[in-house]
Amino acid sequence: MEGFLIAFISVVFVLGVLVFIHEFGHFAAAKLFGVRVETFSLGFGKRLVGFRRGETDYRISALPFGGYVKMTGETPLDSHTGAAEEFTSHPRWQRLIIALAGPTANILLAILVMTAVYMVHDEEPAYFGQKAKVGFVQAGSVADKAGIKTGDTIVKINGIDNPTWEDVLMNTMASPGAQVKLQLLRDHQLIPTSVTPERNSDEQASNPGWIPDAPNLVTALEPDMPAAKAGIKVGDVITAVNGIPVRSTPAMVTILQQTKNAPVEIALLRDGQESKVTVTPELKNDNGESHYRIGMASEPKIIITHLPFVPALKKSLHENRSYSFLVVDLVRNLVRGSVSIKAMSSPIGIAKASGEAAREPGWTPLMKLMAIISLQLGIFNLFPIPILDGGMILMLLIEGLIRRDISMRIKERAYQVAFVFLMLFAAVVIYNDIMKSLPGLHQHLP
Repeated sequence: MEGFLIAFISVVFVLGVLVFIHEFGHFAAAKLFGVRVETFSLGFGKRLVGFRRGETDYRISALPFGGYVKMTGETPLDSHTGAAEEFTSHPRWQRLIIALAGPTANILLAILVMTAVYMVHDEEPAYFGQKAKVGFVQAGSVADKAGIKTGDTIVKINGIDNPTWEDVLMNTMASPGAQVKLQLLRDHQLIPTSVTPERNSDEQASNPGWIPDAPNLVTALEPDMPAAKAGIKVGDVITAVNGIPVRSTPAMVTILQQTKNAPVEIALLRDGQESKVTVTPELKNDNGESHYRIGMASEPKIIITHLPFVPALKKSLHENRSYSFLVVDLVRNLVRGSVSIKAMSSPIGIAKASGEAAREPGWTPLMKLMAIISLQLGIFNLFPIPILDGGMILMLLIEGLIRRDISMRIKERAYQVAFVFLMLFAAVVIYNDIMKSLPGLHQHLP
């Protein structure tokens, strides 16, 4: 119950802020040019609460799946008298700015929130900003089948040269079930290949099976286990096992399963000094599976940053630019059919992600999630689909080129078809999110 409450409050906060900012962008631009705004609504459908000030009804409506600003004479279905305060009575360039204002407000919010996060407190694994050198490849994984080997460096991914691990992660996350083209550097030779990230239970892209090359830092020890008894300490860096270099915990685990209960020599660094200890793994049963273990944990080193305004803004612009390309790539793969519609999230999926972010320590995870969703909302609304802002922008541009208005009948039909399409799309996405959130429910449905 507590988890549901956290998710509910989080998604109400996130979507409430994003919808308000989006609609306020339209509202402010409309007011600037003297367009009459009849309604400013958070949500759709029946009016629940609100107040009227001047010519505008400010309200909260029953269906919390977005919001709208209703301007006089805005849609083809409205009556048009030619009055000065009507939307269509204004020059096309003004209407274009009003249409752009909503998505622009969301994109600016994403930039500002990310900038604030980077200025106040940001945490990320140290390897995120490093070159994409592979520290380990899991046997039988997608990466292994693609011929990727430990020590390879990914020097190009989806056209991005010299990517960091963050670039690699973002590009694979955006491509569940879709091919990702790579170029590897191995022994001074360039090797072209590709991976197709498999879909996990949430229809998101799973790890192809590679682990970043990073120091194998001891972050926790189990008392009375071989590692602690041998004198290994938190903060040590494991460099090799039986003379075999290890640059990831899975690499070390793989060796221990091969040597079984035979003593192994572990080389480590402590305060810059090299030393070696001998450890004898023990067979332990964890969750029904038996593994040879020495009782230590290794987590990636986390970097905490507090950047000045200008560097924080530059980093925010870079991150938002990267996420923008990923959104476009995801939609392109969706249209091509290489990515399932199940990869899309409705407010139910956003609520789940918001709840998880809210339960993490600090406020920055939720803020970063809100920035990403705000960017996605802004970009999605720019797609040239009638009803969306992008559809209005496209029609205005076409009218500007042909120097006359598009037939009201054509606009009417376009809006009706787009409305049906978007409602069906939303219904499918919501249904998929319900299925993912309540596994097994489909077995009880007729």
